[in-house]
Amino acid sequence: MRQAIAHLKQADPVLRRLIEEIGPCRIRYLEPDFEALAKAIVYQQLSGIVASTIFGRLASAAGNGRVTPEELLRLPAPKLRRVGLSRQKIAYLRDVARRTVSGELDFRALRRLPDDRVRQRLTEIKGIGSWTVHMFLIFALRRMDVLPSGDLGIRAAVKKAYSLEKLPEPREIEELGRGWRPYATVASWYLWRSLETDANL
Repeated sequence: MRQAIAHLKQADPVLRRLIEEIGPCRIRYLEPDFEALAKAIVYQQLSGIVASTIFGRLASAAGNGRVTPEELLRLPAPKLRRVGLSRQKIAYLRDVARRTVSGELDFRALRRLPDDRVRQRLTEIKGIGSWTVHMFLIFALRRMDVLPSGDLGIRAAVKKAYSLEKLPEPREIEELGRGWRPYATVASWYLWRSLETDANL
């Protein structure tokens, strides 16, 4: 992490200021398993506070505080709706749970794949797009060079930090982020943290 911080400070004066204001990078990692992917699905298109509340209810409903594929499949749809999940997300979560139980989705195998292969494998599943893959790569697989350029939080943080007149497009984020590589994940965390006290999934 020390090397990543040194690189970002040297590469980008705006990030240097954010890093000095925010302090140490404290990414909280998740186990690279079904629960981590389920959490990313729950967080899709929701604010961090709302998503955290819903996921907490889901973990409680699962019975032992852990969201396993077996427990999720045992929960009836009305109960899943009551925790705050949409019908669409319930369908996505159940599909991933079934694939995990059957062995079609092998999380151990994902750990050994490069980022592009993880993206290819996961986006074959309905309900999992680039944003969800980015979150899984960052918080579960601990990949250091992930830039979620389409994430609204990243775009809003860049607009604020770089004093832009309008919200930047994903391609503009990619262009700006060239200098952050190979530590775009750390840059992303600091950008999220510049807007919220908790920058973790």
